[in-house]
Amino acid sequence: MASNKDKENSKPFVATREGKLVDRGESATGDSPAAARALDPQVEGGSASEEVKKLLAEKQELTDTLVRRQADFENYRKRMEKERQHDRHRGVESLIEGILPVLDAFDRALEARDDPQYAEYRKGFELIRKQLWDLLAKQGVERIDAVGKLFDPHLHHAIESVLTTEHEEDTVIAEMQPGYTFHDRVLRPAMVRVAKES
Repeated sequence: MASNKDKENSKPFVATREGKLVDRGESATGDSPAAARALDPQVEGGSASEEVKKLLAEKQELTDTLVRRQADFENYRKRMEKERQHDRHRGVESLIEGILPVLDAFDRALEARDDPQYAEYRKGFELIRKQLWDLLAKQGVERIDAVGKLFDPHLHHAIESVLTTEHEEDTVIAEMQPGYTFHDRVLRPAMVRVAKES
């Protein structure tokens, strides 16, 4: 004859303190036996503690991976922005390189018309030239300061050496054609005469 304990164990459902019926295979909290054991650090000689450590290690690894991915994406975004900025500058640079000869033509025209009878003509030319230069300057164009400076092969293109004792050797004494930079990049070096000691 079955004992009361055997009868209890044969029941598929048991009642909780709240009066709810739950599967005997589940704990009173509704967790499966495996989950209940995982939550109990005393069960199976501390294997749950090992499981928790493993899960925490996995979580840390995933967090580290996410941080790395975010850093990679940020670096990629900055690189793309820098490349776009560079492409924009290259487009403007090409346009400016085409405009520089026009600026040169204005300068030559102004130098050739010093006669007083061309005073009004000169004023108009100077105004147009100033408008053109202001537009270029707003884009980041700067004229290379050459005369009186020491010759710099990165900024100046020497077309003639002049023997002289009036200037220190390698000093730029005349500018034949102005040079320009665009955002610190040399668009065109200045064509210059350089002093050489006799």
